[in-house]
Amino acid sequence: MPQEMKMREAIKIAIQTEKDVMDFYLKAALLTNKERGKKVFAQLAKEEREHAGLFFKIYTGSDLGSFEDFMAQPPRPNHAMLKQLEKSLDENVHERKAMELALQEEEDLAKNLRMTASHIVDPVVRAVFDRMAEETETHYAIIESEYAHMMGMVHEMDIDTYVRE
Repeated sequence: MPQEMKMREAIKIAIQTEKDVMDFYLKAALLTNKERGKKVFAQLAKEEREHAGLFFKIYTGSDLGSFEDFMAQPPRPNHAMLKQLEKSLDENVHERKAMELALQEEEDLAKNLRMTASHIVDPVVRAVFDRMAEETETHYAIIESEYAHMMGMVHEMDIDTYVRE
């Protein structure tokens, strides 16, 4: 049973991490002025909720309550990403600043998850962290693309136009 306990703890961490990131994106969506940025953050929040739901389905513990109740809880008071967001932004919130913070947080989270996975012996538990890292890297790419578009950089959808000219 010790392996089951390790797996349960890994999944619980995954659920909490997904919720924390969802809370961050929901807050960023509320604070962002531009509609396009709001949509990106809202979509990322929705995906984080879905990821948490997938982990929740395989969680064997009973200490979190129902999925809906857990996800409806207010953000944790020591939520580092939200604290950083609130510290970096003021009433003149700019989508750019929120995206820069999201990029940094996603990059740090992916590195942390990969490092954690590399130290886990149990392949099933390691797979949980590898999956979270992959999803985090996908979100990084989405934010990076939107950031490039917002900053007027060549967007990957326009690359053929610029390469051919």
